[in-house]
Amino acid sequence: MPSTAREYTEQVEDQILAPWAAKSRQSRGRLVPEEECPLRACYQRDRDRIIHCKSFRRLKQKTQVFLSPEGDHYRTRLTHTLEVNQIARTIARALRLNEDLTEAIALGHDLGHTPFGHAGERALDKLCPGGFKHYQQSVRVVDKLEKNFQGLNLTWEVRNGIICHTRGKWAATLEGQAVRYADRIAYINHDIEDAITAGVLSPQALPAEIVQVLGNTKSRRISTLIQDLVANSGARGLSFSPLVGEAYEALHDFMYSTVYVDKEAKREEQKVEKVIAELYERMLEDPGLLPDGFLQIAYQEGADRAVTDYISGMSDEFAIRMFEDLFVPKKWHVL
Repeated sequence: MPSTAREYTEQVEDQILAPWAAKSRQSRGRLVPEEECPLRACYQRDRDRIIHCKSFRRLKQKTQVFLSPEGDHYRTRLTHTLEVNQIARTIARALRLNEDLTEAIALGHDLGHTPFGHAGERALDKLCPGGFKHYQQSVRVVDKLEKNFQGLNLTWEVRNGIICHTRGKWAATLEGQAVRYADRIAYINHDIEDAITAGVLSPQALPAEIVQVLGNTKSRRISTLIQDLVANSGARGLSFSPLVGEAYEALHDFMYSTVYVDKEAKREEQKVEKVIAELYERMLEDPGLLPDGFLQIAYQEGADRAVTDYISGMSDEFAIRMFEDLFVPKKWHVL
């Protein structure tokens, strides 16, 4: 009989999860070994550490697609993360995968994203020696920058899922693969909804051949994609059927040729590069502007690395406020 709540959870996993699911007791472990928690299995601890970290809270003020939109119903990086988490858990439960691992990867996958969405990422990629990729930065956040530069010390499986969530090689676990598909399902559909809300896209503009396969509403498209993915996935990996996969890629291409390049929606993006570049160069010239922990990184790994870490962690509002403090003259109040 299990003597702790954690051991009971691990026993339940052995009984109900698919043979190819990632079991907590089979984890490759952490960078720094730790004593096990009596209540929570290892992936549950990782999920909780991510939810309670500062980088997760800052996601609420980071752009998803539309920069500084007026209105309360547009997605932010945080709401995107929650939608990815919900879809990924639905997939994991249907396939009898480890929901705790899936949730930890989903909640942590964008912790390293820049302010101003992908416009900010492109700006930093031009400035940072060696380039900048948010999925690599997300792992750096959990390994080094979080918890006062001690890192969260997450399990190998969560870290692997985070760095493989968007491109390149696939995650080693099916749970990580589920998050990668969930990210794609979430962003393409909520971006359509946000674009319609913003008046950038008409509901009737979606190509008929795509609508015929995936559906004519957000709910139907998401349901179609999830159900097709579950039906065509198994021990060897996750995948869409050829018909649905082709429809998804066509929808992806349609969005990149319309919404993601819309001049009205993206007119502010040219300002993003200036804000990021000015902050970067100014702090590179004067590393003393960096907080103490980032100064230590500058001494150990170079000023470029420290400035990149600092800027990538900023919220949209903080980056704008710092830009104003450094470059916009203030009124002189004469008494």
